[in-house]
Amino acid sequence: MSKVPLWSPVMGYELRVVRESPLAFAELAKAIAPAGFELRGSDEIVAAHRGGTHAVARWQGQLIGEPGSDWHVAQLLRLSAALGARLVGEDGEVYALRDGVIEVLTGGSAMEIGKFDEIIDAGPAAWSP
Repeated sequence: MSKVPLWSPVMGYELRVVRESPLAFAELAKAIAPAGFELRGSDEIVAAHRGGTHAVARWQGQLIGEPGSDWHVAQLLRLSAALGARLVGEDGEVYALRDGVIEVLTGGSAMEIGKFDEIIDAGPAAWSP
């Protein structure tokens, strides 16, 4: 497996939390709180790290994230798991956690992003070009 850079300095990239049965907004706050996420305002999901909160996703009839770091990808993966959903990229790739490692599954192959615990501990430091 090779490490994959997900970030492009030219454009953002959206990841979507996809469920078989859609989640109503009213159910969202109840579902995310036990996993440590909070709803800020009417459409933003945040996660805490070292005394601060950081935006992870926004509600637009579904949850959408535009990760700026591997930490954001890991948080989106946690959020997906809390909601019984999958994390899917714009090109149909699926993000998964296997044996403590975050992987991107695309075209029949798996590419490693990194170890989940290490990424969470490192925090939301932005990707650099």
